[in-house]
Amino acid sequence: MDAQPTGSVDHTDTSEDEQPDIGLLSDDLSSMASAILSSRRLHCLKNDDLFGVFDQTGDILWGQDIADGLYYRDTRYLSGLTFRLEDQRPILLSSVVRENNIMMSVNLTNENLSLRDGTRLAHDLLHVLRSRFLWNGACYERIEIRNFDISPHEIVCDMRFFADFADLFEARGMKRSRRGETLEPVIEDDTVTLSYKGLDDRTRTTRLRFCPRPKTLSTDRATFGFSIKPGEKVLVHLEVQCDPSERQQSTEPPPRAFLFAAVAARRALRNASSRASAIATSNEAFNEAIRRSICDIYMLLTEKKTGPYPYAGIPWYSTVFGRDALITALQTLWLDPLIAKGVLQYLAVNQADHEDPLADAEPGKILHEVRLGEMAELREVPFRRYYGSIDSTPLFVMLAGAYLDRTGDVGTLSHLWPHITRAIDWIERFGDRDGDGFVEYGRKNKDGLANQGWKDSHDSIFHADGTLAEGPIALCEVQAYVYAARRAAAVIGRRLGQTAYAAHQDTRADALRVSFNLKFWNDDIGTYVIALDGKKKQCVVRSSNAGHVLLTDMVPGERLDKVVQNLMNRKSFSGWGIRTIPEGEARYNPMAYHNGSVWPHDNALIAMGFVKHGLRKEAALIFSGLSDAALHTDLRRLPELFCGFTRSQAEGPVRYPVACSPQAWAAATLPALVQVVMGLRYDPDNVAVEFVRPVLPEAIHSLKLFNLAVGGEWLTVRIVRAGDEVAINVVERSTSIQMKIIN
Repeated sequence: MDAQPTGSVDHTDTSEDEQPDIGLLSDDLSSMASAILSSRRLHCLKNDDLFGVFDQTGDILWGQDIADGLYYRDTRYLSGLTFRLEDQRPILLSSVVRENNIMMSVNLTNENLSLRDGTRLAHDLLHVLRSRFLWNGACYERIEIRNFDISPHEIVCDMRFFADFADLFEARGMKRSRRGETLEPVIEDDTVTLSYKGLDDRTRTTRLRFCPRPKTLSTDRATFGFSIKPGEKVLVHLEVQCDPSERQQSTEPPPRAFLFAAVAARRALRNASSRASAIATSNEAFNEAIRRSICDIYMLLTEKKTGPYPYAGIPWYSTVFGRDALITALQTLWLDPLIAKGVLQYLAVNQADHEDPLADAEPGKILHEVRLGEMAELREVPFRRYYGSIDSTPLFVMLAGAYLDRTGDVGTLSHLWPHITRAIDWIERFGDRDGDGFVEYGRKNKDGLANQGWKDSHDSIFHADGTLAEGPIALCEVQAYVYAARRAAAVIGRRLGQTAYAAHQDTRADALRVSFNLKFWNDDIGTYVIALDGKKKQCVVRSSNAGHVLLTDMVPGERLDKVVQNLMNRKSFSGWGIRTIPEGEARYNPMAYHNGSVWPHDNALIAMGFVKHGLRKEAALIFSGLSDAALHTDLRRLPELFCGFTRSQAEGPVRYPVACSPQAWAAATLPALVQVVMGLRYDPDNVAVEFVRPVLPEAIHSLKLFNLAVGGEWLTVRIVRAGDEVAINVVERSTSIQMKIIN
């Protein structure tokens, strides 16, 4: 039986001159905030355009260089939230985001407490369970307090809160000369409404609803008083609604609203993920990692009018990114082709149709990034609809071709065809700035990205002596993407009856293959250089970029072994994965963002290229390295990147302190590598699933793949190691599907 609160409501306003004293950081912690940021363990939740960043106790901390909060459409709607027992922060016992990524659970207990009735409560006699999830623009929380003492107690607890409505870029540290107006809070019996009118004339609102009715309620604090008998529990519910006027509000009391929303969130995830293929192996630790990967992918999906779209990552990239979504869709194409369809359709609708130097936009170019916050609306940052990536456009066409190969969906490709031809036209008219056949980049907006490939940090493209390259810059992997795009446009064109166009694309692709091997190959380093600078001088640097060229047939047979050796030698392969830049290069630093770190998605694309050229042993090494890395990371989750230090038996990979986790293309890495080692591909024309020389890594004795779907049919298979070979058996199938094993 749940106890009832004592006391009545006291509506108390906070003085306008008084900064809310949220009590989130002690003096010692506040002074050390910057130093400890890299060691903090945070939990993230996401649902559509809402995401939250919380500390392990469930609090939202507030202080210099701390950007925790509840964010909605690139604005922080809640910037402080704490729970206290008798003004004391409870002791953390455990904290986890459950495997399905819906619910965050935190177990806490009390310190030694001096109660307000003059008695003392020894530590570890109260258990506090905080349960939190996001759904439909709101954050729901239930706090359960249970008394394990043999005596009853009068307990006072409080929740303190604060909303600064900071733009996401402001929360990350950008300074603004002006801000909008903080509106007068509105306090009712069990609710507080906080609002802000931005310089963009938009009013943003946070509504907090409590249950039971607080003993006292002010603009920044809700206080509750309970009489708790031995063995009894009490419950506190909180709803934090972002812009509640945008959607129909529940009329249910908070306890029922919590339960109904939790059921709806679980059902939505189950319905979305049920269409995907599933993976189970003999290695339970790997199963945990692959389940986390799949759940991360579906958590990051946001439903658009055009279909599901994977947001890039939490916390700072929980929005539309073109390149990230295209690569994620490519990695998950075997698993769930509807993701690729949603990505292609969204990017087609938002393809640039005119020149806009502020947004680096040109007709036919594909999006890089979309931002919805106040600073983007006011052009204080250039990312409202920003097109400053050099590779999104060829990757768009490349994915369209792969989607057709996977599904045979000519109808969708017919709809996309005008966008495909516009993308190819952008490559020829704008991408190739000097008419030499290569695609180069150089920003038109000084506040835009200086480097516009996937390695977009300012120092990622350089010469052998470490001097930064000056543009316009032609990246080696981008030329491979352009080549693949032209080949894809040719295949799609023929399926749609555009034979002359297809022949022209094949001719241009052939010419690019020749010129690329003349201009980008360097005998001294035995591989393709990372880039050509603005004077067409080679940046003679070994890099993982060269591995992306293997996704195509641009590499002549006599050069293949050299490229692979450069990627898999000890200077490049850390034991966990291939470094972005190998040891020995001028700017090599295993702790650098792009100059020596290991990125899972980078490795997945390279492994996909290895398999294209029959290099299964090398692909299996990448699989083993990254699957082992996942087992050493929090929640069995591969992060955006980790440091490139050489693998040691004594420890896991060294954490990169501010890596996004989860990140879409990192989450898609393990599923992509499963496809790689299985040699799995689809033949929609003959409604067949094919396995080309499959292998099982040493740590996995058997593997089961469920719901491999093509052409409206499906099958489930079991793969078992038999000596150096594998045996594949069909467990279950629909009527007409075929399975083929190709040795």
